[in-house]
Amino acid sequence: MTVLSPVTVPALALPGIRHAFFTREGGVSQGIHAGLNGGLGSNDAPEAVRENRGRMAAHLGVRPDALLSLYQIHSPDVLAVSAPWPGERPKADGMATATPGIALGIATADCGPVLFADPAARVIGACHAGWKGAFTGVLENTAAAMERLGADRSRIVAVLGPTISREAYEVGPEFVARFEERDPDLLRFFAPSERAGHAMFDLPGFIGAELARSGVGRFVDAGLCTYADETRFFSYRRTTHRKEPDYGRLISAITLAD
Repeated sequence: MTVLSPVTVPALALPGIRHAFFTREGGVSQGIHAGLNGGLGSNDAPEAVRENRGRMAAHLGVRPDALLSLYQIHSPDVLAVSAPWPGERPKADGMATATPGIALGIATADCGPVLFADPAARVIGACHAGWKGAFTGVLENTAAAMERLGADRSRIVAVLGPTISREAYEVGPEFVARFEERDPDLLRFFAPSERAGHAMFDLPGFIGAELARSGVGRFVDAGLCTYADETRFFSYRRTTHRKEPDYGRLISAITLAD
């Protein structure tokens, strides 16, 4: 059996907290989903996804049904969680909990997975921050949901896992205009593209700036590009460029130990 090789970040190596930015390594999926695909919404064999997620849950020390995922919709919506879902996954893009034994899992394949922790209050959070979610407030709302559970925003550590980098994220003029309309200073997150009228967008940088603006105590970017590292990471944009029919999803998760 291939061993799971998740990325861990020292900033989240905190007492009573476990986390993992899972890579493709250590799973049973085949073909275009090869490896540790945790995507419940992918077209992969359901039994393979279940096995993969079971391995992730075991690595985190939680029951398989306690590794929670959302039906992600690129929204600013965040939920407080205290137990496994009683039925289908709710539609939202962030979660917060103060309940031990619950793992908050975010599925991504280029968008930003952000894991949050206030170790003193024993409150954790996680969110799916693509450009739209970050732009509309999912990062701020995750911190706010943690505060309602007792966290202190100034103590929160937020870590960004594998995300598409500026070097691989080309966008069109209407995308740039949306950011400029909100605040011309946001143009600092765009660099010239080789294609006329296009630009390269720094999603990790924008996520870090939004977290700083929200007052989160510390932000760490793991500095990992999903597009560039095919061995370890799935990438929606890489799949699109290759005209493949589907893609796997990476899972990033955090839990409070009992």
